[in-house]
Amino acid sequence: MSTLTNVTWLNLLCLAGVGVYLVKQVFRKNPAPYPPGPPGFPLVGNVLDMPKIRPWLTFAEWGKKYGDISHIQVLGQHFIVLNSSKTAMDMLDKKSSIYSDRPVLPMAGELVGWKHMLGFSPYGDRFRRYRKDFHRAIGTRAAMDAYSSVEDIETRKFLKRVLTRPDQLQEHVRHTAGAIILRISYGYEVKESNDPFVDIADRALEQFSLATAHGAFMVDIIPLLAKVPEWFPGTGFKRIAREWHETVEEMASGPYNFVKAQMAAGIAPKSFTSSLLEGQDLTSEENDRAKWSALSLYGGGSDTTVSAIYALFLAMTLFPDVQKKAQAEIDAVVGPDRLPSFSDHASLPYIEALTKEVLRWNSVAPTGFVHRVTEDDIHDGYYIPKGSLIIPNQWFMLNNPETYANPSQFNPERFLANDGKKPETEPRTICFGFGRRICPGLLLAEASVWISAAMSLAVFDISKVVENGVEITPEVDPSSVTISHPKPFKCFIKARSAKAIALIQQDANY
Repeated sequence: MSTLTNVTWLNLLCLAGVGVYLVKQVFRKNPAPYPPGPPGFPLVGNVLDMPKIRPWLTFAEWGKKYGDISHIQVLGQHFIVLNSSKTAMDMLDKKSSIYSDRPVLPMAGELVGWKHMLGFSPYGDRFRRYRKDFHRAIGTRAAMDAYSSVEDIETRKFLKRVLTRPDQLQEHVRHTAGAIILRISYGYEVKESNDPFVDIADRALEQFSLATAHGAFMVDIIPLLAKVPEWFPGTGFKRIAREWHETVEEMASGPYNFVKAQMAAGIAPKSFTSSLLEGQDLTSEENDRAKWSALSLYGGGSDTTVSAIYALFLAMTLFPDVQKKAQAEIDAVVGPDRLPSFSDHASLPYIEALTKEVLRWNSVAPTGFVHRVTEDDIHDGYYIPKGSLIIPNQWFMLNNPETYANPSQFNPERFLANDGKKPETEPRTICFGFGRRICPGLLLAEASVWISAAMSLAVFDISKVVENGVEITPEVDPSSVTISHPKPFKCFIKARSAKAIALIQQDANY
């Protein structure tokens, strides 16, 4: 069979499937209209309207034009975009029993293998068991207290790295985030450089963001392509998926097997994974679930924290007045003779507000994670058919000028009750997702950003770089992937004083 015949056969088969779907729609009367949205074309619907670059901006424009709920249809698949936090809560929180499922993602989930993770699990028994495991380990502030020393020690090591090599900030942030989450997830202490588990996580999570980007792979729009053999023309995505699948398996199995070996030798420190395995004779299914539950914590807690803490340094570079206010509070409360610790949390309200502003100003997941509705629904008079994919535009919710004054400005004071002014909306109600799919590691993320901000600002001054007499202003340009990161930038980092240097150089394993 010629290549041309193969391509023609594939096209006809895809079009036939779409045709059958459309014929069914003709004879089906909807109980209410779909939400408004951009007009589509026959057969393909809005396939040309689905944005690939900074989709949150396009979705925000739809919100301005069509309202809080907008709708498109791509080859028979319904997408519902939410541009209002109230609408997101009304649907995803209050109707969570039908809005908590996840779609099957042919590329990232099925072919690459992320489908076993908590974030991709369908709403059901396995998902509930994952959530139970997470809640027990990191779901309460009391549970998190067990890991405060890990956060403290690894952040002190971070300060040393930054002092020694300030020009490698992004690498230090990533290394430290990996070190913290590996200690908590597996009781594993990372090597100072070239750690295999950190390296594999970096690679896997970069691939994850690429695999889950809206519209990046045609197989997500035409799932039938997943069945086409790899040698067939136009299926280069299958070779990519095979390579990425190997990375995911290595990330899941490596640290998990490390814990099992340490437990067999009787030397395993307490960790999320050891607590799942301790004193239990697990079945094959339970063993598999424990492995992927641990990976869910490991994967979910590293890349997101990297984005937030890197954004903290970007904000301090761009907004020096905020930095000075934060340092003044630390100096007044903590003083110059020690580093801040979690015991200072209640006494540092500006640092707490700064942490909230980092999470608002830098939207780690700009379009959230897609929900899938499991039953037909009528919401605000609009028909939401079963199987629709719900996209919460979290970036716009966190940058809506009706909710946050001057949203492009980094202003922690928006979260403080000053002069009788009511604080603006708590960003954690948006940035960690909605309903039963809310991020189970939100307390861990907040703690990581808070301790990084408090310790870093206690000892470092962060400013713009001057090159050839010209001050370089970093660009605020987030990446267009599922977990968004600030564009790499230059900044000048120096110790605030000789006392600050002495604090940094103290033994991090005190």
